[in-house]
Amino acid sequence: MNKNLKKFFLIWKVKELRNSILVVLGLLLLFRATSHIPIPGVDVEALRRLFASNQYLGLLNVFSGGTYQSFSVTAMGVGPYITASIVIQLLTMVIPRLEEIQKDGEAGQRRLNQYMRVLTVPFAALQAYGVIQILRQSSRGAVLGTLSIFQFATIIIAMIAGSMFLMWIGEIISEKKVGNGISLIIFAGIISRLPATFQQAASTFDPSQIITMVSYVLIGVVTIAGVVFITEAQRNIPVTYARFVRGQSSGGGSTTHLPLRVNMGGVIPIIFAVSVILFPPLVAQFFMHAKTLWLANAASWVVTVSQNRLIYAISYFVLVIFFTYFYTAVIFHPEQIAENLQKQGGYVPGIRPGVPTAQYLQFVTNRILVVGAVFLAVIAVLPLAVSQLTGTQNLVIGGTSLLIVVSVVIETVQQIEAQLVMREYDLA
Repeated sequence: MNKNLKKFFLIWKVKELRNSILVVLGLLLLFRATSHIPIPGVDVEALRRLFASNQYLGLLNVFSGGTYQSFSVTAMGVGPYITASIVIQLLTMVIPRLEEIQKDGEAGQRRLNQYMRVLTVPFAALQAYGVIQILRQSSRGAVLGTLSIFQFATIIIAMIAGSMFLMWIGEIISEKKVGNGISLIIFAGIISRLPATFQQAASTFDPSQIITMVSYVLIGVVTIAGVVFITEAQRNIPVTYARFVRGQSSGGGSTTHLPLRVNMGGVIPIIFAVSVILFPPLVAQFFMHAKTLWLANAASWVVTVSQNRLIYAISYFVLVIFFTYFYTAVIFHPEQIAENLQKQGGYVPGIRPGVPTAQYLQFVTNRILVVGAVFLAVIAVLPLAVSQLTGTQNLVIGGTSLLIVVSVVIETVQQIEAQLVMREYDLA
C-alpha cells in the first residue's frame, strides 16, 4: 500500500486524532459562515470594486482571510490578535518580569496568552476605526455613507466581537495540535477565494496574455518548490551519549543527532511581517484630519508611502528576515537544550557541555537562518518584481497567498505525522 495512503487510513483509525481533525474542519466552516454576515449599511458591490482596484486593500483582504471584501462581522480577521502577540513577545524580551513568566513553562504561557487576549481588544478597536476611515476615504462615501455616532460605535463593537470570536476559534484549533489555528484561519480564507479567482481568469482569458499566464505558473512553481525546500531543510548536529555502567547493567554510548531547521518559524514570519506593514497606515488614519498641521501632514505621508510598491517590497523583505530571527529567538532556547543534553549525559563531539554547547548551537542557528531568512524573503518579493514587469496588480497578492498556503499545509502535515508517531504507529 502507498505510504501516504497508509498514513491517511491511520489518521482515521485513531479516534482522538480523527475527532480533532473533524473539530478543526467544523470550526473552519463556522469561520467561513460568519465571514458572509455583512455589517448593515455597507454597499457590498461598491466594496468589491474598491478592493479589486486597490493593491493595499487587497493585501488587507488576504490577511483577514478574505473577510474584508464582504465587510463581514469578522472583517478584521485575526490581525489584532497577531499584533497583540507581537507586542507581548517583544515586551517579553525587554521586561524581566515578563521573561520570568515565560520561563514558568505551561503556566507562564497561559498567563502570557491571557495578556494577549486582553491586549487584542484595544488593538481591534484601533484597527476597526482605521479600516472604516480608509474605506470612507478611498471610496469617497460610496461604501459607507454618513454614519451617526451610534452607527459608528455599533460597527466598531461588532468588528471587535468578530475578531475575538476568531481568536477563540484559533486557540481551540491550536489546542487540537493538528495545525496552528491563526495560520489555518488565514489559509481557509485564501482557499475559499480560489474557485472565484479561477472562474474570473477563465472568463477573461485572452490568448495574447498567454506569456504572462505562463510566467505566473512558473512563479507559482518556484515559490512552492522554494518554500518546501526551505521548510524541510535542516542541519543535523551530532550528539553522543556517554556510556555508563550500573552494577551488571550498562547503557548510553549511542550516537544520534539534533535537527536544526533552516526555517524554524514556518509561515509565522510572513504573517508577522505583513501585519507590521499594514499597521502604520491604519494608525495614521486617526491623525489625517488632526488640527495640528504637522501631525496631519505626517499621517498623510505615512498613508501615501505605504502604497508605494518599492517601499513596500523593501519593507517586506527586511521584515521577513527580522521576524525569522525574532520568532526563532522566541521558540528556540539553546541554553535549555544544552542543559537537557548535559543532564542526560549527552554532548556534541568537540564541544564542552553546558555554556559552550549553548553558544555553539546559537552560532550554528544564526548561520543557517541567514540562508532560510533571505531565501524566504526573496520568494516573498519575487511575485512583486514580476508584477512590476508585467504591469499586473494582483500577482503580489497571489504570491503572498501561495507562500502562506504551502507553508501552512507543510506545517499541518508535520503536526499530524507527529501525532501519529507519538502514538507509536509504524509509518514505514
